Amino acid sequence: MNLYEIEMEMNRRQNELDKELERIRLSRNARKSHVDIKSEPDRNSEGKDMKIRDYWIRLLYRVSTGTRKIREIFTPVGLIIFGSFTSLFVVLAIATDRYLLLSWPFSHFLSELVAILLIAPGVVLILWSAFHFLKMKGTPVPFNPPAKLVKTGPYRFARNPMLTGVFIMIFGIGFAIKSTSLICLFTPLYIWANVWELKHIEEPELQKRLGEDYIAYQKQTPMFLPTMHC
Repeated sequence: MNLYEIEMEMNRRQNELDKELERIRLSRNARKSHVDIKSEPDRNSEGKDMKIRDYWIRLLYRVSTGTRKIREIFTPVGLIIFGSFTSLFVVLAIATDRYLLLSWPFSHFLSELVAILLIAPGVVLILWSAFHFLKMKGTPVPFNPPAKLVKTGPYRFARNPMLTGVFIMIFGIGFAIKSTSLICLFTPLYIWANVWELKHIEEPELQKRLGEDYIAYQKQTPMFLPTMHC
């Protein structure tokens, strides 16, 4: 092989190497673009979630610190939203039981007994909690709360005793209507949804409105039960 052939062979191999490097570069750019395209919706989705949460926090803060007339207008709205949301889980549970033909494992007597043992204390806890809000010239509805932090009665032991009573009552309703899905699926989902709402909307608003008093109370007092910190 003469010098000319050697030079031609080296040029050919150099061209192949350049092409391979260009292919690798293009492949890396394509992967990077794919990652960017894939992550952009995630960032947009997260940004939208933050905007929605911030909107509700600002709305809650503006109404709860607004005039008495505004608070009184929004109070029934809050009650309707909460009542409808709670009822939805019960209705969905009944529909699920019927659709899936779920059986009920307990006797009628045991079901009624457990229902009474759960519903009665649940209602008592709800009324006891509401009484201490009303005594402070406010309501349990986040749109129309007391001006000061409530730390009396059941609020000495938990930050949300009224919701604790609602959870207990719904479990009792599950036994009363003999709904397997309400006890095993929809009540746990309902609890999760309320925990999410408290942590991401109500408690940030309470921290903003009540400041260090609520932050200290939040650190010292569990969310639902005396031995259950969240």
